[in-house]
Amino acid sequence: MTMHITREIEKLKKRILTLGADVEEVLQQAVQSLETMDGALARQVAENDDRIDHIEVDLEEECLKVLALYQPVANDLRFIVSVLKINNDLERIADLAVNIAERALDLLKYERIAVPFEFSTMWQKVYDMVRKSLDALVNLDRRQAREVIALDDEVDDLHHNSYALVIDRIRREPQHIEPLICYLVISRYLERIADQATNIAEDVLYLIEGDIVRHIL
Repeated sequence: MTMHITREIEKLKKRILTLGADVEEVLQQAVQSLETMDGALARQVAENDDRIDHIEVDLEEECLKVLALYQPVANDLRFIVSVLKINNDLERIADLAVNIAERALDLLKYERIAVPFEFSTMWQKVYDMVRKSLDALVNLDRRQAREVIALDDEVDDLHHNSYALVIDRIRREPQHIEPLICYLVISRYLERIADQATNIAEDVLYLIEGDIVRHIL
């Protein structure tokens, strides 16, 4: 029995890491489509959503099957619970990447304007959070997980600043209200991706330490 569940755990680990890599790639493509105003790439991101949804459902079913067949305990049980939660977090990041790509398509309808907030700074922090949360999962690294959690406040601050900057631009440039609102929504999507990366980091800490840290750190 121990050999069988060890093999199943390894399979689940490979699948969650593969999903993580796929989601990271989709997120990068979504932002690239926004930065370059590449409509074809934005549509490609949207078309990939069903594939990631299917992977997420299949992985959840595999986790439930292992729970039912082997009734794992202790570390094995914690791992499977963590994979179930991280699986959902990754699917939500993919959904938000699609949302960003859809806003890129919306922006193509309007006159191109300067981004009204520090998009590059915000995006880099969010991407670092996603990458580090997945690295923390691969390496079971407490330090990286806690770095991700600490970055969340910085992204929240950037989003709040973005809101103020966009509102100011709307007052000064009411003729650009539609694209400015698109950018404000994109800022919100980035902030929500940061939240999902934080969830992953907290799940990694649960996997390592056995303590639920959500709402505590």
